[in-house]
Amino acid sequence: MGAPPQHLITTILGDYWIGRPEQLPSAALVRLAGEFGVSAVAARAALSRLTRRDLLESAKSGRRTYYRLTDRAAAVMLEGRQRIMSFGLEQGDWDGTWVMAAFSVSEEQRDLRHALRARLRWLGFAPLYDGLWVSPTADADRAAAVLAELEIPMATIFRAEALAFPGMRAPQDAWDFGQLRHTYERFLAQHSPLLERVRNGAVSASEALVARTGIMDTWRTFPNHDPGLPAELLPADWPRAAARDLFVEVYDTLGPLAEFRVKQIVAEFEPGLAELVAHHRTGSILAFS
Repeated sequence: MGAPPQHLITTILGDYWIGRPEQLPSAALVRLAGEFGVSAVAARAALSRLTRRDLLESAKSGRRTYYRLTDRAAAVMLEGRQRIMSFGLEQGDWDGTWVMAAFSVSEEQRDLRHALRARLRWLGFAPLYDGLWVSPTADADRAAAVLAELEIPMATIFRAEALAFPGMRAPQDAWDFGQLRHTYERFLAQHSPLLERVRNGAVSASEALVARTGIMDTWRTFPNHDPGLPAELLPADWPRAAARDLFVEVYDTLGPLAEFRVKQIVAEFEPGLAELVAHHRTGSILAFS
């Protein structure tokens, strides 16, 4: 599927082992990564790097090494997946107000500019102008917290209604609707054949694990491009709902088969831990929020 080994390993742990205090043997995680074409050397290197980044904690038992997500990493993943799983759901009526973040960061502070932009995109903002980012859905308090955390000295958060004047940009022009539509339509075209095979029961357990992780990896990127723009701002026949329906059906339907494959692999190394492997459905994740 092409995902970096570190990202792949945390995704697998987040999908089938999140919230568990027990640790999984490194050999099982290496084998799981191997299902995706990752070499044993690359997988072990990824485990070491994740540990150094404080995303995994490790322990030794004899000659074996065991890993689990750190509490901090698990908390971040739980928060993130709430947004990922709720993305594309129908929303209530929009009140017409925009949250705006205005800031100034010097060109010399490139790392800070990059970090700020990435965090604002995750919150649902897009740049109307270089130093003016807008969102119809963002939480102003969370945006202010990000600016404070990154110690942006010249910044302001405010709410406003847009006034329409000829020749002037509207706030929604911060998004490229043509490109967004193409992204959704490409997702639908790419995964529709898989959906048909899922419905026909033509997917093996090993393929289910890879396909389920792959479609999650793609779906998780959509909130970075589309903050859940309100229906009032969207062009006609917008494909987001169809894309969500496809994602949910594939992800949920393949869950039991993918879980079975993870259990098979873990059982090769620690049979007692295999029964603790569990998948999650989109509905159960949303109910937990």
